[in-house]
Amino acid sequence: MPLTLLGRHNLLASSSEQLKVLQEAGLHLSFEAQLDRVGLSPLHATGISVFQINIGKLCNQTCGHCHVDAGPDRTEIMSRETVEQCITALAQTDIPTVDITGGAPELNPHFRWLVKQARGLNRHVIDRCNLSVLLLPSQSDLAEFLAHHQVEIIASLPSYQASQTDAQRGEGIFEKSLDGLRLLNRLGYGRPNSGLALNLVYNPVGAFLPPKQEAIEAQFKKELHAKYGIEFNRLYTITNMPISRFLEFLIESGNYEQYMSRLVNAFNPAAAAGVMCRSTLSVGWDGRLYDCDFNQMLELPVDHEAPSYIRDFNPAQLHHRRIVTGNHCYGCTAGSGSSCGGAVT
Repeated sequence: MPLTLLGRHNLLASSSEQLKVLQEAGLHLSFEAQLDRVGLSPLHATGISVFQINIGKLCNQTCGHCHVDAGPDRTEIMSRETVEQCITALAQTDIPTVDITGGAPELNPHFRWLVKQARGLNRHVIDRCNLSVLLLPSQSDLAEFLAHHQVEIIASLPSYQASQTDAQRGEGIFEKSLDGLRLLNRLGYGRPNSGLALNLVYNPVGAFLPPKQEAIEAQFKKELHAKYGIEFNRLYTITNMPISRFLEFLIESGNYEQYMSRLVNAFNPAAAAGVMCRSTLSVGWDGRLYDCDFNQMLELPVDHEAPSYIRDFNPAQLHHRRIVTGNHCYGCTAGSGSSCGGAVT
């Protein structure tokens, strides 16, 4: 079924405008209608196993696919008060995993305090690292800090080829990423039996769905080891979401309608049943609560009488909350599905 922008081919200035266009494009087959068709509507959380905290949009890179629209000029940074509220909320639960993201989360001045406190509560901590941040003079001991606290690192690397990585993430970023990976390998990250997990994230360069996760992981491991001696544990494939910078790219390149059609046509009920929002709670830099990081960027907070801010955290109300969905959710349910932990099925 063809999708149309209803004449809206201009670049989108705000999240609300982006959301409106996505809704317009899916009028004939909304995501909610798909959920209803497969018996999943309304979608509810099944608990919280991942406490994801976006501690700011400040980043030392400006990546073309970034759904956060992060960069060196962003001033949104989670305050110490809000970071402390996150730890207070976490201590009320047995949520096993704390997933810290940004921007470059390490640039938040309270990042290390947050890591120490979460580890002190015996929670597994993930740092979503862009690798080049490890090379900044101000972060010269960052890799050692992460290793000391046994923080899992999930790092974005769009390709094992310099041209494709630099095209998406900026000139020279591929070589800096390799230097970051070598540094982590020297500390034991990605090595067998080290206990230090190093996982990579693959986003397609362009308006495509990612390939099968197992196949691209094997290819990355072969190429990175053979050419650069680099090792890592897992590679996660993540579908580029039609929001923020990637949405602007789709419209500028004339690929928006085709990409949305591809997502809709690849809708997978099994992936829909396992979407990450059902087991994740996302905290924004200002303490507002969301069902996922993508909803956060579209300014779609939790709803349906669930608490709106981390200061009002209530596990009983949040564990089985109704999920806020929209047509951008097709990105998480296409093919093998997509999540912050890679393919769903």
